[in-house]
Amino acid sequence: MRISQIVRIRTESPTVKTFMLTDRLCAKAKPGQFLMLWIPGVDEIPLSVLDAGDNLVSVSVKAVGDATRHLHALEAGATVGVRGPFGNCFTESRGRVLLVGGGTGTAPLLFLAKQLAAKTERLSFVEGAKTKDELLFVHELGGICNEKSLITTTEDGTAGLQCLVTQPLASLLDKEKFDMIYTCGPEIMVKKIFEMTEKRKLPIEASLERLMRCGIGLCGSCMIGKYRVCRDGPVFNAAQLREVQEELGISKLGFDGSRIPL
Repeated sequence: MRISQIVRIRTESPTVKTFMLTDRLCAKAKPGQFLMLWIPGVDEIPLSVLDAGDNLVSVSVKAVGDATRHLHALEAGATVGVRGPFGNCFTESRGRVLLVGGGTGTAPLLFLAKQLAAKTERLSFVEGAKTKDELLFVHELGGICNEKSLITTTEDGTAGLQCLVTQPLASLLDKEKFDMIYTCGPEIMVKKIFEMTEKRKLPIEASLERLMRCGIGLCGSCMIGKYRVCRDGPVFNAAQLREVQEELGISKLGFDGSRIPL
């Protein structure tokens, strides 16, 4: 655990804020990796890295529980604890690449997109949210992908297509041959995308989110099949996803170790 200071806070949506922290080690993180952030006197939580470099690291956090609400209440200059970076990262692919993000799962994909932009033949992005206010980083993504290569969806139809993020994928995957698909978001969404890529025999890498307490593979709270998401992931390829497809998008372990439905 290292002591870190919140340098800057940016509001992304009514429920999401981005926190920029000082940390020499996490500043070396790669797209897909995560860190453990300790809110003094409250709890420690895992967060995907949004950006890293120059001794700074950024994370985007949705206020969904006690720890994240306390974090949202902090101001720039506040002190927190940091461990990491942990886990593996996305592998870089060239050629035609598609990224699919849901909710705050868009954050690590934006980090990846920035690194792939100058190396790929074509970069396409599909992002989904419940409403327009919850669509994250649309401006930044628009600067990386051209207008035709960025598709947004909202469940209430307030922006982009009115549908789930998976709906426009079928025709997109049939129309264009992608060399790699990357995805991060709710596990049910990831499962549907994995099934679509399997049907079409397309490569995929997915970042999974599970309950993580230790971050180093000791506690087993993040197990899916034989894998510990914090140590063996959080990024998994198609072969690994096949091994855990009976659990993927169906159930996970709770705080007491019991299996709960997603």
